[in-house]
Amino acid sequence: MTGFGDASSTVDGVNCHLEVRSLNNKYFKASIRLPEELQHLEPELESGLRRRLTRGSIVCTIKISSSSATAALDVNHHALERYIEQLQKTRQVADGSMSIGLGSLLHLPGVLQPTAEDEGHQREMRSQISALLDEACDHLVSMRRREGLMLIDDLMGHHGIIAARLKTIAERAPLVVAEYQDRLRQRIESLLEEVGRKLEPGDLIKEVAIFAERSDIAEEITRLGAHLDQFEELLKDDDERPIGRTLDFLTQEMLREANTIASKSSDAEISRAIVEVKGAIDRIKEQVQNVE
Repeated sequence: MTGFGDASSTVDGVNCHLEVRSLNNKYFKASIRLPEELQHLEPELESGLRRRLTRGSIVCTIKISSSSATAALDVNHHALERYIEQLQKTRQVADGSMSIGLGSLLHLPGVLQPTAEDEGHQREMRSQISALLDEACDHLVSMRRREGLMLIDDLMGHHGIIAARLKTIAERAPLVVAEYQDRLRQRIESLLEEVGRKLEPGDLIKEVAIFAERSDIAEEITRLGAHLDQFEELLKDDDERPIGRTLDFLTQEMLREANTIASKSSDAEISRAIVEVKGAIDRIKEQVQNVE
């Protein structure tokens, strides 16, 4: 589900701003953007995000600004000299066709480094960022929850369509065998009348029994109804546990039962109803990809 949350704090002249954004994704995927001096915190931040979020493409960005003297970065002279030494060996620099700009050199990896910090400051910064991550995730989760309430209404609308069509199918199913028996009797009697013979009841019963067994959809109707009930229970449950993957699995099972009903039934009314059922399930399947 989509969402956004941010948090900021200033400690000893150092301002830290943290943002967390999420986009729809079937799985959890984190992208963490940090200043160079905080790169060592990436595994810790990803673990913190995983504790709070289970699905979505998550982007966590931290920006640091400082008004204190410690804001200045140190120059790694050994790295700078090594870059210059290598560049001087290139033909363009040697023949004077290309000059070496100090400003460009300072942007090379490893030339500018954070000032050395004591362990106490590092612990304070880690604690500050951990608190900001929790606060930003609180805001993001709150935003996702509001979106989730609207999504529940939409999902329950499709649930209602499936339940109504399933009721139609359940009421229609017992009549299909009886209608088949009447049509078969009329057709056979008409054919036998032409040759002067009568219909044997045993033969008719045998054919109807075969048709009834082949077209029996009672189990599929029951299972689909049970899946619908569980689907509704999950949506209405006040528990904060993630349900997106469970809903995704349920929609696959619902579609499986609907396909079996479609393959077994030759009745036009049932076929029309099951087309609508499968359409509603497909729309649910698209939506549950966004559910945490």
